[in-house]
Amino acid sequence: MVQREMVLRRDGRSLVRFGRIAGVLVVMMVSTLWYASQRPGPVGAQVVPSARAKGSVNLFYAGSLVGLVTQDLGPAFHKATGYTINGLPGGSGELANEIKTGAQKADVFLSAAPSADLALEGTKNGNWLHWYLPLGETPLLIGYNPHSRYAHLFRSEPWWKVLETKGFLLGRTDPALDPKGALTVQLVRKEAGRLHDPALVQNVLGSSENPAQVFPEETLVSRLQAGQLDAGFFFGIEARVAKLPTVSTGITLYGSYTVSIVRGAPDTGAAEALVRFLYSPEGQRILKANGVQPVKPHIVGSKKAYPKALRSLFARSKR
Repeated sequence: MVQREMVLRRDGRSLVRFGRIAGVLVVMMVSTLWYASQRPGPVGAQVVPSARAKGSVNLFYAGSLVGLVTQDLGPAFHKATGYTINGLPGGSGELANEIKTGAQKADVFLSAAPSADLALEGTKNGNWLHWYLPLGETPLLIGYNPHSRYAHLFRSEPWWKVLETKGFLLGRTDPALDPKGALTVQLVRKEAGRLHDPALVQNVLGSSENPAQVFPEETLVSRLQAGQLDAGFFFGIEARVAKLPTVSTGITLYGSYTVSIVRGAPDTGAAEALVRFLYSPEGQRILKANGVQPVKPHIVGSKKAYPKALRSLFARSKR
């Protein structure tokens, strides 16, 4: 069972699970305390369960959802069902690799891109997933520190010109491990093509794995709030939960959240309860209030493997 939220680190091509845990936990604690001071409780009306369950669900989830899970979704889910969430946040591709190793057992995988789910499907990938459900979308934006000495430039200059400014500290995630990181590179390349300026990619991002810019997804907001970064690429949900001022790039790219139950889940009852809650009226309200545009559930993958206990979701979506 996952006992605490742990951060996965990347060292070259390998994943280091336990390195620098103390430092990362401090970052996560600061983030959680900041969210708590800004958001006093769950969004929307609460669901009072007829019978409360006991136990927990091991949730591997996209690091862009740290604020949502710790401050809104987790408390609301517990109040509605009695279950608690043991969460492991990280880049979706990184978490998919962790599931493959089997070192940590997941009940539910909540990713930021279908590609992470596909990496767990099929015999060659261990058949860890047989299906997934689209959950919602959130736009890719630039979020910035309002106390940065460069903040005023976003009100008068094109975003790409601000990011090219000498001394500007930009944060992003690893495109090899996180869908948001891949979308970030895609966005800058699109802008470079629009401007007919191929040098823009190098000027803004440097190398693909630029160590001065690339950080674990689940710590990016905290780094910005601590003044370590002037701006970063964030999904809309992160910016809204953290109340970051944002800049639209004019290029529309979205993170697409999905949810599935992992093969061999330690507690399928808790896993099914979480999936049902995500699509319940309250769960949908929480997602929408925090910057995720919900979508109607539909099975992608094996309908035969899809749990019978969750088929009522589709009956509700058709009404």
